[in-house]
Amino acid sequence: MNQENQLQNQRPIIDKEVSWDKTQVIMSKTNAFGIIEYANEVFIDVCGYEDYELMGQPHNIIRHPDMPKVIFKVLWENLKNGKNFHAIVKNLAKSGRYYWVITDFDIAKDEDGVIVNYFGRRQSVPQEVISLHIEPLYKKLLQIEAASGVEFSEKYLIGFLEEKKRSYVEYIKELIFEHEKAQAKFAQYEEEDGEEEERGFFKRLFNR
Repeated sequence: MNQENQLQNQRPIIDKEVSWDKTQVIMSKTNAFGIIEYANEVFIDVCGYEDYELMGQPHNIIRHPDMPKVIFKVLWENLKNGKNFHAIVKNLAKSGRYYWVITDFDIAKDEDGVIVNYFGRRQSVPQEVISLHIEPLYKKLLQIEAASGVEFSEKYLIGFLEEKKRSYVEYIKELIFEHEKAQAKFAQYEEEDGEEEERGFFKRLFNR
């Protein structure tokens, strides 16, 4: 049993959210294999691990069992191809509590174009988006994975998104945009189609 599994087995799963300042941005740096090389103070405060406990550990030390494997499969396929990816993720703190975030990445390459580091930013997701849309979808994907494996979980996700006529990132953007628009956070912006507008939306979301 590896260290990650040992740590997770020592943690009771507590169905309560971590209390944290959701205006803050969680940041980390990993190598090309997802091994943690840096975590900012917000990350440390939210996940409950000390920095010395995180360094050298795989980033999935904070993976929550409620997360479908297919979401990480799609995320890593994009990152390994040098593409930023915005995923909504439920993470597991050292205490056993959970916290939800949306991801944003910068990808560093060496002079030969080989990926050497991922710089991850994560911030909170509106509770209404999670409870009304993401949790029901992820629960369904988990059920399919348990019954038929990741392959069919991915097929379901593809079909779900085809019905919405959206990619995963477009779907996530739409959910958050509509919520924030209702809250007047992005009232000065009009939603537009296209890749440039999508990048602009996430830059605003992450204050970049």
